[in-house]
Formats: sequence, structure tokens, C-alpha cells
Amino acid sequence: MLYWLLFEKLFPHFGPARLFGYVTFRTAFASLSALFISIWLGPLLIRKLREFQIGQHIREEVTNHQKKAGTPTMGGLLIVIAIVVPTLLWANLTNPYIWIALFGLLSFGAIGFYDDFTKVKKMRNLGLTARKKFALQVLSSVLIGIMLLNLHARGGYATSMNIPFFKSFKPDLLVSDWLSNPLTYPFAIVFFFLFLVIVLAGSSNAVNLTDGLDGLAIGLMVIAAGAMTILTYLSGHREFAVYLDLARLPGASELTIFCGAMTGASLGFLWYNAHPAEVFMGDVGALGLGGAMGTVAVLIKQESLLLFIGGVYVIELMSVVLQVASFKLRKKRIFRMAPIHHHFELLGWHEAKVITRFWIMGLIMALFALTTLKLR
Repeated sequence: MLYWLLFEKLFPHFGPARLFGYVTFRTAFASLSALFISIWLGPLLIRKLREFQIGQHIREEVTNHQKKAGTPTMGGLLIVIAIVVPTLLWANLTNPYIWIALFGLLSFGAIGFYDDFTKVKKMRNLGLTARKKFALQVLSSVLIGIMLLNLHARGGYATSMNIPFFKSFKPDLLVSDWLSNPLTYPFAIVFFFLFLVIVLAGSSNAVNLTDGLDGLAIGLMVIAAGAMTILTYLSGHREFAVYLDLARLPGASELTIFCGAMTGASLGFLWYNAHPAEVFMGDVGALGLGGAMGTVAVLIKQESLLLFIGGVYVIELMSVVLQVASFKLRKKRIFRMAPIHHHFELLGWHEAKVITRFWIMGLIMALFALTTLKLR
């Protein structure tokens, strides 16, 4: 909105307004706007959540967290607002990448809202069934896939992935040879959608599972969103994309503004979610942020790097998968409790120590992911 007003309309008549045409300038303002909105609206939202008695219910087996019961939840609404508003203000709204990223945030956030609302209504820690939640995530992923295929048909989206450490190996998710053959065409489409479901549902669930300690998930999101901001800028910049041999995606530069807003909003929410937390993000925030991060990775063809950028999220997710598989197959547990952050708590680590060390791990893995851009 402001991009259209201040750059496209004002610049022809006022030279200094050209600043609003620069992605870096608008990204900075989007980040600051998101940070300001989060901090400004935070107390109001927390007060309203308390008035409506929207509090967190704690799992009975997590005995050392029972004192947190009743802490306002669904604070992820604040995160979503703080991302959407600056994005609409500072991004070029004619760019389809922006709308797909916003849809990823809002659709997965809506699933989380439905889940949170169900928990509050039932007054317990169990919301939607796993099957129903996953079905909704598959639906959102399929809708995003349809948008991407439509964009691909118009030449605005590449389907070849970038793989760390390999310069010339760029597998095509749509398998072009299969598309040209009527017999294999359905398999190419099914493979594409299956891959999207794995990335998007996996990303959203990984963030959701990590959100178990004060500030843990949102602090890691500040790091991950910051790394994604750099990646989107590099992918949309002609010289950097060529130099680093990235998929040249001119439209991806506007995603820098979206990721910048995500970084600012996460940082602002951390102000209230830091230990001891005044509010929890709930599933509306965790699923929304995870879905948004996965959507951006798919748009800029860095799905493989997402494994490193969100490395701690992946570890948390895998700890649950391994724990469940081990118990079903061997009737034995690998960890004292999953997700793995609870395992370290039961080993005697203080909550603040677990959070800080996981943040350090997240930062190291994000920096490693960025270094792989050149190590090919």
C-alpha cells in the first residue's frame, strides 16, 4: 500500500521518494513496523485474553510446568497481525509471491486457531485430533501447490531445487520428463504435492512441537526468519543469485519484506514470551510461523537448506518420531520425555539453560546453512 503510494505515485514528482523502491529500505521499515506493533499491541492482547479466560492447560506429566497453567495463550494472533500489516504496507502487492506467503501464514495459522479454540472450549490440553489437524494441513498444502503450479505455468516459478554442496545437481520437483508423457504426468503431479505436504506440514508441526518452553520456539524463529530474510534477498538479487548459482527468482526479492516482518514480529513477541512468559503463542502462532517458513522455502527453492536453518525444530520433531516409533516397536523409550527439550529438563537442566543452549544451536546451524551457499 505504502509502496504504491510513496514510490509509484510520489516518486515521479518527488525524487527522494525513490528510497521506497529499494527492497532493503522497505525491509528495514517492515521489520521495525512489526516490532513496534508487537510491543505496542502486546499488553492489550494479553489483557483481553485474560478477560476472556483463554489460558493454557498443561500436560499432567509435565509436573514442573504446572505453575504455568492459566497463562494466556493464543498470543500467536499478535504475531500474525504484526506480520500481515507491515507486509501489506511495505510490499509490492502486485507480486504473487507475497500473496502465496501470506496464504501460507494465514491458512496454517487458521488451523492453529481452530485447534487452540477447541482446547479452550474443552478446557484441556487436547484440541483437534492428529488426523483432523493433518488433514487440514494437507488441504492447505494442496492449495498452495495449486497456486505454485499456476505460477509455474505462467513462467513465474521454478521447480528445480538447490542442494547444499552440489553446484550442478538441481532435481526438478515436477520431473519435466514425466510431464511430457501422458502416462507419467499424474505421477509427476502427485510427487510434487506429496513433497509440498512433507515440507509444509513438517515445518509447521516441527515449530509447534518446539513450543514447549518460554521463548524457545519464538527465539529460534527470530534466527530462522533472519536467515530466510538473507536468503530471499540473495535469490531476488541478479548479481548475487548468479554469483552463488541460486535459482534466479526476480519476484522473490519482495519476500525479503515478508521475512523481515516475520523477524520483527517474532522479536517483539519474544519480549512478552521470554521466561517467565506472560503469554504463549499457542498453535495459531506455531503452526502459522512454521507454515510461513516452509512456504517461503518452497518459493525460493531452498527446501533442503530449511533442514539446517530450522535445525533445532527438525531435531525436536525427530525426537518425537523416534520416541513414538521406539515405544510402538520395542515398548521402550529412547528419551525420558519427548520433545527432546523436556528430556534435558528431566536430566536436571534449568529451563533457562535449555532455552539458551538451544538458541545457540539454532544460530550455529543457521550460520552453517548460509555458508553452504558458497561451499559448492
